[in-house]
Amino acid sequence: MDTLSYKTVSANAATVEKNWVVVDAQSAVLGRFASEVAKILRGKNKPSYTPHVDCGDNVIVINADKVRLTGRKMDEKVYVRHTGYPGGQRISTPKLLKQKSASILVEKAVRGMLPKNRLGRELYRNLYVYNGSEHPHAAQQPKEIKL
Repeated sequence: MDTLSYKTVSANAATVEKNWVVVDAQSAVLGRFASEVAKILRGKNKPSYTPHVDCGDNVIVINADKVRLTGRKMDEKVYVRHTGYPGGQRISTPKLLKQKSASILVEKAVRGMLPKNRLGRELYRNLYVYNGSEHPHAAQQPKEIKL
């Protein structure tokens, strides 16, 4: 047998095929939805997945304002951040964030499921979240994915 057929092929920046996909968040549960989006961003749905390379697709999330949380998470879940100054701990809930912009909820959920390193920061740049059903990326000819 030819041993060359057993070689593992690793993707790199030159060989990766990146596509554009549209995902609808209409009545989707936030955590389950975000984990699927993170998999697509990371490229884990492709056979050429390589852990140290950005081989995922560009993801456009529409209808982010219609995403839902189960149970009483809308009032009881807590997002904690710190300003960097003494006594600078700030707390907010999903209800408060949704009043500002519902896209923040989806962005925070997906970002938390990406790697915490420079690759994760690069992958996060491939996420585009919009509150309505319209998006300005028609020129990229994205294909719709059902989750």
